[in-house]
Amino acid sequence: INETKKEKMKKEETVKLISSEGFEFVVDKEAAMVSQTIRNMLTSPGSFAESQHGEVTFPEISTTILEKICQYFYWHLEFASGKDREFPIEPELTLELMMAANYLHT
Repeated sequence: INETKKEKMKKEETVKLISSEGFEFVVDKEAAMVSQTIRNMLTSPGSFAESQHGEVTFPEISTTILEKICQYFYWHLEFASGKDREFPIEPELTLELMMAANYLHT
C-alpha cells in the first residue's frame, strides 16, 4: 500500500515513544529532539532501528514517567528560554523522573 505524500510527511514529523508497559505516545519530532539521547537515536545514520521506524521503546521508563517527560518536551519548547515558568513535578515522581531525565539527557 502506497502512503500518500501528506501521510508520509506527517509520519516523518512525529515520533512514537513507547513506555515499559507498551503505552505509545506520538509526539512532534521537534519536541522529542529536546532529549539528546532520542536525538542521537533518530539522527544517527543507519545505526539505530529507531531512525528508520521513528519509534523508540523505553523498557526502563514507566508510562507515568514517559507521559511527564513528553509534557516536559513541549514545556521546554515553549518556556525554556524564559525563566518565569516552572515545570511542575509531583513529589512522588521526582526520583524516577530524575533517573529518566538523566538517561535521556534532558
